Amino acid sequence: MRSDPQIKHLARLLATCELLSIQPTEHCLYASISEQKIYLFADGICTHTYPCRFSARPPSCIENSLGTPVGLHKIAQKIGDGAPPGMVFKGRVATGRLYSEDMAGERGNTVTSRILWLQGLEPGKNRGPGCDSFNRYIYIHGTNQEANFGAARSHGCVLLRNADVIDLYDRLACQSVVLIE
Repeated sequence: MRSDPQIKHLARLLATCELLSIQPTEHCLYASISEQKIYLFADGICTHTYPCRFSARPPSCIENSLGTPVGLHKIAQKIGDGAPPGMVFKGRVATGRLYSEDMAGERGNTVTSRILWLQGLEPGKNRGPGCDSFNRYIYIHGTNQEANFGAARSHGCVLLRNADVIDLYDRLACQSVVLIE
């Protein structure tokens, strides 16, 4: 077997699905915190890799930790169909305001372009009381921090550049599985 990281990531994703008796979806994501990358697999083949950013805090599934939750998730909701690139969202509602380079210096992250809302699939780990990724509003989303993307950090979400989150959004269906490690 090749030592290619993509093959290892796919193997981890499939093994986690099997362990939890969850059928892998046609399109699956593997999000690597250590590599700061998302790998998109279609029918077992890595078709795209996207640079991403995670929480400034250590990974954590605990409510109010502000850490990125690990484990197997699914895309529970997709928000942003048809919104122009750079649309700013507040409370999952488009504000009518577009991201601009003038916003790049603002402190914190603004949710932009698209939202892939994650739901944990592991009871007691990332689903249920005190650890629920969905109730923590954990998303994969665009950011206003593109100008300083290398230093961008979230409060638990997975950040992508706006063009990348739109591309990923268009390729995935709701219920697609996502493994964050």
